Amino acid sequence: MLQNILCFLEVDVRKSILHAFYPMQRAQKDRLIQRLIDVLPQTSILASQEELKPYECDGLSVYRQVPALVVLPETVAQAQAVLQLCHAEKVEVVARGAGTGLSGGAMPLENAVVLSLAKFNHILNINKAGRTAVVEPGVRNLAISEAVSHLGLYYAPDPSSQIACTIGGNVAENSGGVHCLKYGLTVHNVLGLKILTMQGDLIELGGESLDTAGFDLLALMHGSEGLLGVIVEVTVKLLPRPELAQVVMAAFDDVEKAGQAVGDIIAAGIVPAGLEMMDRLAIQAAEAFAHAGYPTDAEAILLCEIDGTSESVSDFITAVEEVLKHAGATEMKTSASESERLQLWAGRKAAFPAVGRLAPDYYCMDGTIPKSALPTVLRQIALWSEEYGLPVANVFHAGDGNMHPLILYDANKPGELQRTEDFGARILELCVQSGGSITGEHGVGVEKLDSMCVQFGAKELQQFFAVKDAFDSERLLNPGKAVPTLHRCAELGRMHVHNGALPHPELERF
Repeated sequence: MLQNILCFLEVDVRKSILHAFYPMQRAQKDRLIQRLIDVLPQTSILASQEELKPYECDGLSVYRQVPALVVLPETVAQAQAVLQLCHAEKVEVVARGAGTGLSGGAMPLENAVVLSLAKFNHILNINKAGRTAVVEPGVRNLAISEAVSHLGLYYAPDPSSQIACTIGGNVAENSGGVHCLKYGLTVHNVLGLKILTMQGDLIELGGESLDTAGFDLLALMHGSEGLLGVIVEVTVKLLPRPELAQVVMAAFDDVEKAGQAVGDIIAAGIVPAGLEMMDRLAIQAAEAFAHAGYPTDAEAILLCEIDGTSESVSDFITAVEEVLKHAGATEMKTSASESERLQLWAGRKAAFPAVGRLAPDYYCMDGTIPKSALPTVLRQIALWSEEYGLPVANVFHAGDGNMHPLILYDANKPGELQRTEDFGARILELCVQSGGSITGEHGVGVEKLDSMCVQFGAKELQQFFAVKDAFDSERLLNPGKAVPTLHRCAELGRMHVHNGALPHPELERF
């Protein structure tokens, strides 16, 4: 490997060797590699095309770009040194976790350094009495609950990718999951963060108390998509495991009835631990994949989980069953054991990979709508599915209005990817028109930059850039993500301009 060779060479002869390996690269890259060799272990610098290729995209593989370098520090001091070097050299940096993101947020640029947090994978402290855990950003979501299960505790946010996704990425995207309806998103379950700025400064936000002085920068970091700082430590809340949890599965012969049933449950004063919905195509895919016991002839199913004490669960399960029956459920099944409960959830948790078996490719959308708009939005998506000739499998965190339409397509067919993206953009615009948002938990990344122009105006975008500049005035951290320039929005014709000029011409250069 290149770095293995370089480590045995004198500094003054390294540059000639580097030019032999990188005849088309700039002198800046040569200098950076030389300096990185002095602050990182030789195995922590990846430079060959074979080593870099796996980092070209995240879970949204539509957009790809091989980075200039990948570094894998093991300590905060090493990560600081990398950032300080990159800042001095004016090199862009993209922080990366497990790469399970679905919006292109971890996609690098050609001349960027990918800062991988994969080796920050240790649980540093568990406080049973205080019900907290201090973890590094590379710790997997599910690993936190596994580490504290013997204490009767767990970490509540549970994205479908929790077996692989990491807590640092969860903070960057403010991830949700099946149980976020009752227990909240990542932001509601994190007490403290340690972050590194682009300049390499270590900043501590929040702590184990419920509130701290000053501006709430802790919340600001959630959903910041790697634009403001690099997360190096997270303090999370732990919750006691409920005495009992049961799931009711209800089948419907009409998708709109299922959508209306979601609002009926909430209107009845019931707050489920989880309330999920799947349409017929998603049901059939999940059942064939996970054998969860779903009725494959149903047009839609709802999964409603109630947890708490045995007495309260029994009362609320009865109430849920009554609401679902009145809403037109054609079939109901209530879990009678913990194994049955987990089996019913297995299909929903496996929905994304299951749908992947139905077509060569699928486009996973992520938007939010008010629960009252669910029937109308589902109807419109079905109409557009016919118009575009593209099947859609709908999977929803129905209780909080977070929808995940999965558009099936074949990227090998000319024009089909573009048609899919156009379809997806219309769905996101419909979310905004319905009073919702273009994202619920996957973030904006590069995928939804144009849709940001639909949701926000010039003044809002200007404020987003002002926040970015307060942390990273040279815009070296994850550039080109999450917030579109006013110039881009104007070119798309999706933002009002005055006499053909941008309302804030000072931003044109970005």
